[in-house]
Amino acid sequence: MKVLHSCLSRSWGGLEMYSIQTARQLINNGIETDLLCYKDSRVQKEAMSENIPVIISGYRNYFQISEYFKVSNTLKKNRYDIIHSHVSKDLWLMVPALKIPKLSTPLLLTKQMGSYIIKKDFLHKWIYKRVDLVLAISKVISKNLVDTTPLTENKIELLHNSIDTARFNPDKVDRNLVRKEFRVKDDELLIGMIARFSPGKGHEEFILAANDILHKHDNLRFMIVGEPSKGEDNYASEIKTMAARLDILDKIIFTGYRKDTPEVLAALDIFVFPSHAEAFGIALAEALSMGKPSVCSSSDGVLDIAVDHETSFLFEKKNWVDLKEKLERLIKDEKLRNEFGKASRKRAVEMFDITTFTNKLIGIYNRLLINRTNNNS
Repeated sequence: MKVLHSCLSRSWGGLEMYSIQTARQLINNGIETDLLCYKDSRVQKEAMSENIPVIISGYRNYFQISEYFKVSNTLKKNRYDIIHSHVSKDLWLMVPALKIPKLSTPLLLTKQMGSYIIKKDFLHKWIYKRVDLVLAISKVISKNLVDTTPLTENKIELLHNSIDTARFNPDKVDRNLVRKEFRVKDDELLIGMIARFSPGKGHEEFILAANDILHKHDNLRFMIVGEPSKGEDNYASEIKTMAARLDILDKIIFTGYRKDTPEVLAALDIFVFPSHAEAFGIALAEALSMGKPSVCSSSDGVLDIAVDHETSFLFEKKNWVDLKEKLERLIKDEKLRNEFGKASRKRAVEMFDITTFTNKLIGIYNRLLINRTNNNS
Protein backbone atom coordinates (compact mmCIF):
# COMPACT_ATOMS: atom_id res chain seq x y z
CA MET A 1 0.00 0.00 0.00
CA LYS A 2 1.18 3.51 -0.84
CA VAL A 3 -0.32 6.52 0.95
CA LEU A 4 -0.03 10.29 0.54
CA HIS A 5 -0.78 12.46 3.57
CA SER A 6 -1.24 16.20 3.19
CA CYS A 7 -0.85 18.85 5.87
CA LEU A 8 -0.60 22.30 4.30
CA SER A 9 -0.12 24.31 7.47
CA ARG A 10 2.56 26.64 8.77
CA SER A 11 1.37 26.30 12.36
CA TRP A 12 2.55 23.74 14.89
CA GLY A 13 -0.02 22.22 17.20
CA GLY A 14 -2.01 19.07 17.76
CA LEU A 15 -3.27 18.85 14.17
CA GLU A 16 0.21 19.09 12.69
CA MET A 17 1.72 16.72 15.25
CA TYR A 18 -1.03 14.22 14.44
CA SER A 19 -0.10 14.21 10.75
CA ILE A 20 3.53 13.44 11.60
CA GLN A 21 2.60 10.79 14.14
CA THR A 22 0.21 9.06 11.74
CA ALA A 23 2.74 9.02 8.89
CA ARG A 24 5.40 7.64 11.24
CA GLN A 25 3.11 4.87 12.47
CA LEU A 26 2.21 3.82 8.93
CA ILE A 27 5.87 3.71 7.92
CA ASN A 28 6.64 1.62 11.00
CA ASN A 29 3.95 -0.79 9.82
CA GLY A 30 5.57 -1.19 6.42
CA ILE A 31 3.27 1.17 4.50
CA GLU A 32 5.01 3.46 2.02
CA THR A 33 4.00 6.98 3.06
CA ASP A 34 4.74 10.48 1.73
CA LEU A 35 3.72 13.81 3.27
CA LEU A 36 2.70 16.86 1.22
CA CYS A 37 3.53 20.08 3.08
CA TYR A 38 4.80 23.65 2.75
CA LYS A 39 8.48 24.37 2.24
CA ASP A 40 10.28 25.48 5.42
CA SER A 41 7.20 24.80 7.54
CA ARG A 42 7.55 23.18 10.95
CA VAL A 43 5.70 20.19 9.49
CA GLN A 44 8.43 19.76 6.86
CA LYS A 45 11.22 20.10 9.41
CA GLU A 46 9.68 17.59 11.80
CA ALA A 47 8.92 15.14 8.98
CA MET A 48 12.47 15.29 7.66
CA SER A 49 13.88 14.82 11.16
CA GLU A 50 11.94 11.55 11.32
CA ASN A 51 12.91 10.48 7.78
CA ILE A 52 9.36 10.82 6.48
CA PRO A 53 9.53 11.53 2.71
CA VAL A 54 8.12 14.98 1.91
CA ILE A 55 6.64 16.54 -1.21
CA ILE A 56 6.59 20.33 -1.32
CA SER A 57 3.55 22.33 -2.40
CA GLY A 58 3.24 26.08 -2.80
CA TYR A 59 -0.58 26.04 -2.87
CA ARG A 60 -2.08 29.12 -1.22
CA ASN A 61 -5.38 29.87 -2.96
CA TYR A 62 -7.88 28.67 -5.55
CA PHE A 63 -6.33 30.65 -8.41
CA GLN A 64 -3.02 28.78 -8.56
CA ILE A 65 -3.94 26.66 -11.56
CA SER A 66 -0.36 25.52 -12.06
CA GLU A 67 -0.35 23.98 -8.57
CA TYR A 68 -3.35 21.80 -9.43
CA PHE A 69 -1.49 20.36 -12.42
CA LYS A 70 1.75 19.97 -10.46
CA VAL A 71 0.06 17.91 -7.73
CA SER A 72 -2.02 16.05 -10.30
CA ASN A 73 1.17 14.94 -12.07
CA THR A 74 2.61 13.82 -8.72
CA LEU A 75 -0.49 11.73 -8.02
CA LYS A 76 -0.33 10.08 -11.45
CA LYS A 77 3.40 9.44 -11.24
CA ASN A 78 3.42 7.97 -7.73
CA ARG A 79 0.17 5.99 -8.07
CA TYR A 80 -0.98 6.32 -4.48
CA ASP A 81 -3.56 3.89 -3.15
CA ILE A 82 -4.91 6.34 -0.55
CA ILE A 83 -4.83 10.12 -0.11
CA HIS A 84 -5.35 11.34 3.45
CA SER A 85 -5.64 15.07 4.17
CA HIS A 86 -5.37 16.66 7.60
CA VAL A 87 -6.52 20.21 6.79
CA SER A 88 -9.92 20.99 5.26
CA LYS A 89 -8.49 23.53 2.81
CA ASP A 90 -6.24 20.80 1.37
CA LEU A 91 -9.36 19.37 -0.24
CA TRP A 92 -9.54 22.41 -2.53
CA LEU A 93 -6.20 21.31 -3.94
CA MET A 94 -6.67 17.55 -3.82
CA VAL A 95 -10.11 17.29 -5.39
CA PRO A 96 -9.22 19.21 -8.60
CA ALA A 97 -5.85 17.44 -8.73
CA LEU A 98 -7.65 14.09 -8.67
CA LYS A 99 -10.33 15.13 -11.16
CA ILE A 100 -7.93 16.43 -13.83
CA PRO A 101 -6.67 12.92 -14.70
CA LYS A 102 -9.92 11.30 -13.48
CA LEU A 103 -8.20 9.33 -10.72
CA SER A 104 -10.46 7.23 -8.49
CA THR A 105 -8.02 7.12 -5.56
CA PRO A 106 -9.90 7.11 -2.21
CA LEU A 107 -9.71 10.49 -0.47
CA LEU A 108 -9.96 10.89 3.31
CA LEU A 109 -9.99 13.88 5.61
CA THR A 110 -9.26 13.84 9.33
CA LYS A 111 -11.25 16.63 10.95
CA GLN A 112 -9.61 18.02 14.09
CA MET A 113 -11.39 21.33 14.54
CA GLY A 114 -15.00 22.38 14.37
CA SER A 115 -16.39 25.32 12.42
CA TYR A 116 -19.31 27.68 12.91
CA ILE A 117 -19.48 28.46 9.19
CA ILE A 118 -22.18 26.67 7.19
CA LYS A 119 -20.58 25.08 4.13
CA LYS A 120 -23.49 23.62 2.18
CA ASP A 121 -23.24 25.74 -0.97
CA PHE A 122 -22.71 24.37 -4.47
CA LEU A 123 -18.89 24.49 -4.35
CA HIS A 124 -18.63 22.71 -1.01
CA LYS A 125 -21.09 20.07 -2.23
CA TRP A 126 -18.83 19.55 -5.25
CA ILE A 127 -15.72 19.23 -3.05
CA TYR A 128 -17.22 16.92 -0.42
CA LYS A 129 -18.88 14.68 -3.00
CA ARG A 130 -15.37 13.52 -3.99
CA VAL A 131 -14.40 12.77 -0.37
CA ASP A 132 -14.83 9.10 0.48
CA LEU A 133 -14.70 9.41 4.26
CA VAL A 134 -14.12 12.00 6.99
CA LEU A 135 -12.59 10.83 10.26
CA ALA A 136 -13.80 12.88 13.24
CA ILE A 137 -11.57 12.88 16.31
CA SER A 138 -14.47 13.30 18.75
CA LYS A 139 -18.25 13.16 18.96
CA VAL A 140 -18.52 16.94 19.03
CA ILE A 141 -16.63 17.11 15.71
CA SER A 142 -18.90 14.44 14.20
CA LYS A 143 -21.96 16.49 15.06
CA ASN A 144 -20.32 19.68 13.81
CA LEU A 145 -19.63 18.05 10.44
CA VAL A 146 -23.27 17.03 10.04
CA ASP A 147 -24.44 20.50 11.04
CA THR A 148 -22.08 22.54 8.84
CA THR A 149 -21.13 20.48 5.77
CA PRO A 150 -22.98 18.58 3.01
CA LEU A 151 -21.66 15.30 4.46
CA THR A 152 -24.14 12.63 5.46
CA GLU A 153 -23.56 10.48 8.54
CA ASN A 154 -22.50 7.46 6.48
CA LYS A 155 -19.47 9.45 5.28
CA ILE A 156 -18.34 10.32 8.82
CA GLU A 157 -16.54 7.93 11.15
CA LEU A 158 -15.32 8.46 14.71
CA LEU A 159 -11.62 7.75 15.19
CA HIS A 160 -10.16 9.27 18.34
CA ASN A 161 -6.67 10.69 18.38
CA SER A 162 -4.14 8.34 19.90
CA ILE A 163 -1.18 8.34 22.24
CA ASP A 164 1.81 6.11 22.76
CA THR A 165 0.71 4.38 25.96
CA ALA A 166 4.01 2.49 26.09
CA ARG A 167 5.92 5.79 26.24
CA PHE A 168 3.35 7.38 28.55
CA ASN A 169 3.61 4.58 31.10
CA PRO A 170 3.95 5.49 34.80
CA ASP A 171 5.87 2.28 35.48
CA LYS A 172 8.64 3.31 33.07
CA VAL A 173 9.17 6.97 33.99
CA ASP A 174 11.05 8.38 36.99
CA ARG A 175 8.71 10.58 39.02
CA ASN A 176 11.58 12.46 40.64
CA LEU A 177 13.49 13.79 37.61
CA VAL A 178 11.42 16.94 37.07
CA ARG A 179 10.61 17.33 40.76
CA LYS A 180 14.33 17.50 41.58
CA GLU A 181 14.96 19.93 38.72
CA PHE A 182 12.47 22.40 40.21
CA ARG A 183 13.18 21.52 43.85
CA VAL A 184 9.75 20.16 44.62
CA LYS A 185 9.85 18.40 47.98
CA ASP A 186 8.71 14.81 48.44
CA ASP A 187 5.88 15.85 50.75
CA GLU A 188 4.60 18.58 48.42
CA LEU A 189 1.64 17.95 46.13
CA LEU A 190 2.37 19.19 42.61
CA ILE A 191 -0.63 20.30 40.55
CA GLY A 192 -0.07 21.18 36.91
CA MET A 193 -1.44 22.00 33.49
CA ILE A 194 0.14 21.66 30.04
CA ALA A 195 -1.03 24.11 27.38
CA ARG A 196 0.20 26.76 25.01
CA PHE A 197 -0.26 30.29 26.32
CA SER A 198 -3.33 31.32 24.37
CA PRO A 199 -6.67 32.84 25.46
CA GLY A 200 -9.19 30.09 26.06
CA LYS A 201 -6.75 27.56 27.48
CA GLY A 202 -7.85 28.37 31.03
CA HIS A 203 -4.69 29.86 32.52
CA GLU A 204 -6.64 32.55 34.37
CA GLU A 205 -8.89 30.02 36.12
CA PHE A 206 -5.86 27.93 37.02
CA ILE A 207 -4.12 30.92 38.64
CA LEU A 208 -7.24 32.06 40.52
CA ALA A 209 -7.92 28.55 41.83
CA ALA A 210 -4.28 28.19 42.86
CA ASN A 211 -4.40 31.49 44.72
CA ASP A 212 -7.43 30.47 46.76
CA ILE A 213 -6.09 26.98 47.51
CA LEU A 214 -2.63 28.20 48.53
CA HIS A 215 -4.21 30.35 51.24
CA LYS A 216 -5.85 27.27 52.76
CA HIS A 217 -3.39 24.41 52.25
CA ASP A 218 0.30 23.89 52.94
CA ASN A 219 2.80 21.77 51.00
CA LEU A 220 1.44 22.62 47.57
CA ARG A 221 3.13 23.75 44.35
CA PHE A 222 1.61 24.53 40.98
CA MET A 223 3.18 24.10 37.54
CA ILE A 224 2.34 25.58 34.13
CA VAL A 225 4.03 23.91 31.17
CA GLY A 226 4.03 25.46 27.70
CA GLU A 227 5.19 28.32 25.53
CA PRO A 228 3.20 31.20 24.03
CA SER A 229 1.36 30.57 20.78
CA LYS A 230 2.58 32.67 17.87
CA GLY A 231 1.84 36.31 18.70
CA GLU A 232 0.73 35.55 22.26
CA ASP A 233 3.84 36.67 24.18
CA ASN A 234 1.86 39.50 25.78
CA TYR A 235 -0.76 37.04 27.01
CA ALA A 236 1.91 34.89 28.64
CA SER A 237 3.32 37.98 30.36
CA GLU A 238 -0.16 38.89 31.60
CA ILE A 239 -0.57 35.47 33.23
CA LYS A 240 2.78 35.75 34.99
CA THR A 241 1.94 39.31 36.08
CA MET A 242 -1.36 38.03 37.43
CA ALA A 243 0.46 35.46 39.58
CA ALA A 244 2.90 38.12 40.78
CA ARG A 245 0.07 40.52 41.66
CA LEU A 246 -1.56 37.77 43.76
CA ASP A 247 1.80 37.19 45.46
CA ILE A 248 1.94 33.48 44.58
CA LEU A 249 4.74 33.58 42.00
CA ASP A 250 7.04 31.67 44.35
CA LYS A 251 4.54 28.79 44.42
CA ILE A 252 4.00 28.54 40.65
CA ILE A 253 6.59 27.00 38.35
CA PHE A 254 6.61 28.25 34.75
CA THR A 255 8.65 25.69 32.81
CA GLY A 256 8.29 27.01 29.26
CA TYR A 257 8.19 24.51 26.41
CA ARG A 258 9.17 20.95 27.34
CA LYS A 259 9.67 17.90 25.16
CA ASP A 260 9.88 15.49 28.12
CA THR A 261 6.11 15.33 28.61
CA PRO A 262 6.08 11.84 30.23
CA GLU A 263 8.61 13.00 32.81
CA VAL A 264 6.64 16.20 33.47
CA LEU A 265 3.42 14.25 33.96
CA ALA A 266 5.17 11.73 36.19
CA ALA A 267 6.13 14.58 38.51
CA LEU A 268 2.53 15.72 38.95
CA ASP A 269 0.09 14.52 41.59
CA ILE A 270 -2.97 16.10 39.95
CA PHE A 271 -3.44 17.20 36.34
CA VAL A 272 -5.68 20.13 35.39
CA PHE A 273 -7.25 20.64 31.96
CA PRO A 274 -9.16 23.95 32.10
CA SER A 275 -9.53 24.64 28.35
CA HIS A 276 -12.73 26.43 27.32
CA ALA A 277 -13.09 24.50 24.04
CA GLU A 278 -11.12 21.53 22.81
CA ALA A 279 -11.93 19.18 19.94
CA PHE A 280 -10.09 16.37 21.71
CA GLY A 281 -7.38 17.29 24.23
CA ILE A 282 -4.30 15.18 23.63
CA ALA A 283 -2.55 16.46 26.78
CA LEU A 284 -5.45 15.14 28.85
CA ALA A 285 -5.26 11.71 27.20
CA GLU A 286 -1.52 11.63 27.92
CA ALA A 287 -2.18 12.50 31.57
CA LEU A 288 -4.66 9.65 31.82
CA SER A 289 -2.11 7.30 30.28
CA MET A 290 0.36 8.35 32.99
CA GLY A 291 -2.21 7.37 35.61
CA LYS A 292 -2.94 10.90 36.80
CA PRO A 293 -6.17 11.96 38.49
CA SER A 294 -7.47 15.08 36.82
CA VAL A 295 -9.84 18.00 37.04
CA CYS A 296 -11.16 19.04 33.62
CA SER A 297 -13.54 21.54 32.11
CA SER A 298 -16.80 19.90 31.13
CA SER A 299 -16.81 20.78 27.45
CA ASP A 300 -16.51 19.46 23.90
CA GLY A 301 -13.95 16.73 23.23
CA VAL A 302 -13.00 16.43 26.90
CA LEU A 303 -16.16 14.37 27.33
CA ASP A 304 -14.72 11.72 24.97
CA ILE A 305 -11.70 11.33 27.24
CA ALA A 306 -12.47 11.94 30.91
CA VAL A 307 -15.17 10.15 32.90
CA ASP A 308 -16.63 12.22 35.73
CA HIS A 309 -16.17 10.65 39.19
CA GLU A 310 -14.17 7.79 37.65
CA THR A 311 -10.99 9.19 36.11
CA SER A 312 -11.61 12.84 36.81
CA PHE A 313 -13.75 15.55 38.29
CA LEU A 314 -15.41 17.76 35.67
CA PHE A 315 -15.99 21.42 36.43
CA GLU A 316 -18.03 24.10 34.70
CA LYS A 317 -15.79 25.75 32.12
CA LYS A 318 -14.54 29.25 32.97
CA ASN A 319 -15.71 28.74 36.59
CA TRP A 320 -12.58 28.94 38.74
CA VAL A 321 -14.55 28.47 41.97
CA ASP A 322 -15.88 25.13 40.72
CA LEU A 323 -12.35 24.20 39.62
CA LYS A 324 -11.00 25.10 43.06
CA GLU A 325 -13.64 23.03 44.86
CA LYS A 326 -13.00 19.95 42.70
CA LEU A 327 -9.25 20.29 43.20
CA GLU A 328 -9.67 20.48 46.95
CA ARG A 329 -11.57 17.18 46.96
CA LEU A 330 -8.56 15.47 45.39
CA ILE A 331 -6.03 17.36 47.50
CA LYS A 332 -7.72 16.09 50.68
CA ASP A 333 -8.22 12.48 49.56
CA GLU A 334 -5.13 10.43 48.65
CA LYS A 335 -7.19 7.25 48.30
CA LEU A 336 -9.45 8.91 45.74
CA ARG A 337 -6.43 10.21 43.82
CA ASN A 338 -5.08 6.67 43.59
CA GLU A 339 -8.45 5.27 42.47
CA PHE A 340 -8.82 7.92 39.76
CA GLY A 341 -5.23 7.31 38.67
CA LYS A 342 -5.71 3.57 38.18
CA ALA A 343 -8.96 4.11 36.28
CA SER A 344 -7.26 6.74 34.10
CA ARG A 345 -4.46 4.43 33.02
CA LYS A 346 -6.94 1.65 32.22
CA ARG A 347 -9.13 3.93 30.11
CA ALA A 348 -6.19 5.39 28.17
CA VAL A 349 -4.85 1.96 27.23
CA GLU A 350 -8.29 0.70 26.21
CA MET A 351 -9.43 3.79 24.30
CA PHE A 352 -6.46 5.73 22.95
CA ASP A 353 -3.54 3.35 22.39
CA ILE A 354 -1.56 4.23 19.27
CA THR A 355 -1.17 0.62 18.10
CA THR A 356 -4.92 0.06 18.24
CA PHE A 357 -5.45 3.37 16.40
CA THR A 358 -2.98 2.42 13.65
CA ASN A 359 -4.60 -0.97 13.12
CA LYS A 360 -8.03 0.69 12.87
CA LEU A 361 -6.74 3.24 10.35
CA ILE A 362 -5.13 0.58 8.16
CA GLY A 363 -8.41 -1.35 8.32
CA ILE A 364 -10.26 1.76 7.12
CA TYR A 365 -7.80 2.17 4.24
CA ASN A 366 -8.29 -1.46 3.19
CA ARG A 367 -12.06 -1.14 3.38
CA LEU A 368 -12.02 1.96 1.16
CA LEU A 369 -9.78 0.21 -1.36
CA ILE A 370 -12.15 -2.75 -1.53
CA ASN A 371 -15.14 -0.42 -1.95
CA ARG A 372 -13.40 1.53 -4.70
CA THR A 373 -12.42 -1.67 -6.52
CA ASN A 374 -16.01 -2.95 -6.35
CA ASN A 375 -17.38 0.38 -7.59
CA ASN A 376 -14.96 0.42 -10.53
CA SER A 377 -15.68 -3.16 -11.57
